[in-house]
Amino acid sequence: MSNKNEIFGNRAIDFLLSLEPDFKSPRGVEVLNPYKDVIVQGVVNKYYKKYYSTNEKRIFLFGINPGRLGSGITGISFTDPVNLLNDAKIDHPFALKSELSSQFIYEMFEKYGGIEKFTRHFFLSSVCPLGFMMDGKNLNYYDSAILQKRVEPYVIAKMNQQIILGAHTRIAICLGEGQNYKYFKGLNDKMKWFQEIIPLPHPRFVMQYKRKEKEKFISKYVSTLDSVKNILEIS
Repeated sequence: MSNKNEIFGNRAIDFLLSLEPDFKSPRGVEVLNPYKDVIVQGVVNKYYKKYYSTNEKRIFLFGINPGRLGSGITGISFTDPVNLLNDAKIDHPFALKSELSSQFIYEMFEKYGGIEKFTRHFFLSSVCPLGFMMDGKNLNYYDSAILQKRVEPYVIAKMNQQIILGAHTRIAICLGEGQNYKYFKGLNDKMKWFQEIIPLPHPRFVMQYKRKEKEKFISKYVSTLDSVKNILEIS
């Protein structure tokens, strides 16, 4: 890991580019690790140096695990190739495919005041920083009891490393009020990483099942972010 005096972005880059699965995935399950790709490595370097150029701690938001059309391509949490180019202003050669969770998150950024304002105090990540596919479709770490059991030591080790990047440990935000929150909260109860975990509806759930109420959920995200900042007395 990087020296703790380096900027947050450098520590994040070191963490992401060092990711390697050390578990045996169940039969038929493919591990998504975009960080071995040279193009992704370049994108990751540009993005985190651009938006995380200070050394301040961040409030972490944890999704489930990377998906094949978002960070499984770009290496940037909740960021598809379209938003990476048009909103984050990072040039890349990826095919311009869009992904629902990324659309929600970047609309939320806009409502919050922009990506620069968000990244000044917050960091998007995942409970499991590597993704999974089965039969060509996304697979969540908790969709398979065998997979969940096998990745748990990895999740614990990588969560320890993520906190060292510079996480506020008073509060974390969990994206997903169902299985992701249940698992993460249970693990946190044992490991004592964070004093409190606040759940929010997962962007994919909102976009797939509650799209007509999208603005309401975006407002909920924004008010929660402001509330957490107030609790931590961050201006």
